[in-house]
Amino acid sequence: MPFTSWRFATFFLLLSPGVWLVYGFIANNLGANPVETLTHQTGKWAFICLLVSLAITPARQLTGVKKLMLLRRMIGLYAFFYATLHFLVYWVFDQSLSVAYLWEDISDRPYITLGFLGWLLLLPLAITSTQNWRKRLGKRWLTLHKLTYVVGLLALFHYIWLIRADYSEVVPYATILVALLGYRVFRWLKTTQSAA
Repeated sequence: MPFTSWRFATFFLLLSPGVWLVYGFIANNLGANPVETLTHQTGKWAFICLLVSLAITPARQLTGVKKLMLLRRMIGLYAFFYATLHFLVYWVFDQSLSVAYLWEDISDRPYITLGFLGWLLLLPLAITSTQNWRKRLGKRWLTLHKLTYVVGLLALFHYIWLIRADYSEVVPYATILVALLGYRVFRWLKTTQSAA
């Protein structure tokens, strides 16, 4: 299959959960608490897309398939897309679009604070994801986009703090994130030793 076809397939694959959620909400087919389902599923898919985007560079380094990097921006933007939907569902349905209620919740509930901070950090990453911004920022672009790992940690602790009971659901996400961070630290140490 040509790589362009892979890009289209990835685009529609990652779009499909959002389409399913919209259809389910309109058709009243999201269970007894549709808002909770929307909130949980959009957050979950934001985290999945974030982890997949973080896995692209190691996958390229391990396989040598450079074209994988062409998928990273799209997947990263999908992470921002689902994180924004996650935030909007919460703000619209739980906080009635009230800035005062939103700020009070952010101030009083630590897991909301972590989630909102994660979204705020994703915002400049999404804005500067274009080739034009990459050229304008130069080496600073790479430094800025390393914040993706910080966002991953914030998302993980947001998730853990939210659950407060059965943590089995979050274990696969935590394992993948730790593995990706560990791989990056290993590469950094290897590069540092080689340069010494």
